[in-house]
Parts: sequence; structure tokens; C-alpha cells
Amino acid sequence: MKIWVDKNYPIIISCAKELSRWTEIEVLDLGYKPIEVTENTVVVRGSMRDVMNLNLRLRTAHRILVPLLRTVCRNIRDLYEAALSIDWENLIEADGYFSVSSIVHNYTIRDTRLPSLYTKDAIADRMREKCQRRPDSGGENKGAAVFVYWEREEVIIYLDTSGEPLSKRGYRKIPGSAPMQETLAAACLMAMQWDGKTPFLSPMCGSGTPAIEAAMFAMNKAPGTLKGHFAFQSIKDYSRIIPGESAPRVAPRQRAGASPEQIWKELLIDAKDQEKTDNLPKIVATDISPEAVENAHTNAIAASVAPYIDFKACDFADTPIPEGRGCVFFNPEYGIRLGTYEELAPVYERIGSFMNERCAGWTGGLITGNPDLARLVNLYYRTRVPFFNGPIDCRLFIYPGCELKGQNAS
Repeated sequence: MKIWVDKNYPIIISCAKELSRWTEIEVLDLGYKPIEVTENTVVVRGSMRDVMNLNLRLRTAHRILVPLLRTVCRNIRDLYEAALSIDWENLIEADGYFSVSSIVHNYTIRDTRLPSLYTKDAIADRMREKCQRRPDSGGENKGAAVFVYWEREEVIIYLDTSGEPLSKRGYRKIPGSAPMQETLAAACLMAMQWDGKTPFLSPMCGSGTPAIEAAMFAMNKAPGTLKGHFAFQSIKDYSRIIPGESAPRVAPRQRAGASPEQIWKELLIDAKDQEKTDNLPKIVATDISPEAVENAHTNAIAASVAPYIDFKACDFADTPIPEGRGCVFFNPEYGIRLGTYEELAPVYERIGSFMNERCAGWTGGLITGNPDLARLVNLYYRTRVPFFNGPIDCRLFIYPGCELKGQNAS
């Protein structure tokens, strides 16, 4: 595949389980037309310019993948031969670096590390044959990246243009205990239909992820502007002028061509130009732990959003309530990784009382993996949105107006 030249090939946007419906909304908002949506992928068509733009702007996606080969593999030797057939010499610099990751569901594979290792060997052998030298490889998140998906006897080998997953924005310097993934926090904001213009409260803020994602959304800050490296930057010929391509800011008569590197720089400039810092809504993050608040503030500094979030160490019931109506979001302990039902039951009851008494008229949201505890909130909920927080099957309860249910939720 002439990766920089081709204009219309499938782009696979992978995401965590139950996030594809929110990724699809993002894709549509960016002007792309999905051609397929599955439980954890959204597929569009486009060019490497589109690949860059998706890496830069998507908030709920995990990886942006370009398929190189789809074939039948019955065993590990078949995988090696399949990987060997791909023209890696046109994709990876011979003196560069690459990594391989994989997801495998094949009964012949007992050691799940083997597919990645055999794919690395095939790439190295092909490069040595074609270039008389081979790139270094390993598990570091640098250089080019390859992703292998093996389900039963079907294998798809992708060029992974993201490298380190997009969920890792780069700002969470101090994660804290049981942190919420950035992509999940962004999806929760979308599910609550927060518009980025009204106040947002994040009591029990932990490492600060929901508040930071809210601030980035309100600012229209593209999450990819925080990352130092994407794997597409290590694809061969990234700095070479591509005839027919053009950087967005160059006048038509001056366009003799542009390199992917130039196009990426222009996309970054455009994203920065679209950020806003005036008239932002009040965003408040509190936690009973002063250490957690300090860590959240450190993470907000890394995300360049600290000036737009009010942090305070206090019990969640003492969270300052801004004027107007907005959204209040809770991510309490579930009694699975942290806490027990007996310890958490009064906490959930207090959460319901707080939202009803101090956030009346607001939209409330609470995500939990424990339906028994959720019943104790005792507020009327409009819907329960399914999400996964890591491996934990959760529901986001959305409470319009934070009104009392009158009886325990069923």
C-alpha cells in the first residue's frame, strides 16, 4: 500500500467495549460518514490526512488502524508467512524502530505473546532481505507500530497509526487508586449531554479525569495536542514531499507538494487556533483527600487546563455550587476494587441527598458497577447507559433534575 499517496482506504477506529456509539457521534461531528459500526469499532474511509485528524481530535477512541492484510491463519507458522508477505520496506524505516501488539483468540495459541513475537520476526526477516538491515523492535511506545487481530482462523494485520493508545492522553502524571480512563470520562460527558457551556461539578474527583476532560471539552482542546508522539510519525517517508498533497495554509499557486510532517504541523496549528479560553463555564472538582486534590491539580497542569478548574479539598457534600444549572457527575467506589457494601451504602445514600437538595434542577450522573448500591441513591433516573470501566460492567445513571424517586430504584 502506498500509505501516503492513496486517498481512499478503510480506516478502523477501535474503542473500548460499549464506546463505539459515542465514537460514531464524534466521527459524524467531524464530517466523516461511518461505513460500519461494531461493538468496539467504527469504520470510515479516507487518507492519511484523515488518519492524522482522527488521532488528533477523537476523545473516545482507542486506536486508529489501517488494515494491511486480511487472511486465514490456522497456526503460528501461517501468521509468520502472512506477515512476511507484506511490503514492510515501504512502511518502516530500515534504521528505525517498531513494536507489535496483538489480540488473539485461537485455540492453537497457548502463549499469547507468540503472535507478536512471530510477527516481529517476519518483519525483521523481510526488512533484512529487502534492505540488508533491519529496524530495532521492542515494547516501547516509540517508532512505528503494528497491530495483529487473530479471531479463530481469521487474521487482520494493521498498521497502528496511534502507537500508545489514545486513551492515554499524557496528562495523568499521578493516577491515584482505581483511576477512570480518559475515554470513558469523555463518553460519560457525552451521554449526560453536557454542552460545555454550563457549570460542571466533579465531587469525589480522585485523580481529576472527569473534570480535566470537561475542561478540555469546554475549551475545544483537541486531546491529541497533548501527546508527544504518534506512530504515524515514524512511517517511512513521513518527512518526504508528496506530490499533489498540500499544507492547508499554503496558497494554491504555491503548492508544489507537502510532506505528511508539514500537514501534521498545520493540523496542530489549526487545532490550537480553535481553542477558547474566554467565558468558560465554572468547573469544580473536590475530594475529601487533600492528596487526591493535589494530584488532580498536578494532572490538570499537565493537561494545560488547571486555570479553568476550581479545586477544593472537602467532603463531597460541601462542594461549592456555582450559580445556574449544569451537570454533576459522581464516580464513587463500587465495592469491587475498593470498599465494601456496608462501608459504601451510606455514601450512596448521601450522594442522592446531596444531588436532590443542593443540585435540584441539574442533570446528575453516577457511574457504578454495583446495582445494589445504585438503588440507594433513590433518585429518578432517565436512563442507564452501559459502560465498562476496565473489566467491570457498569451503568451510568442519568438523573434529570436530580429529583427524588419516592421509592428505591428497581
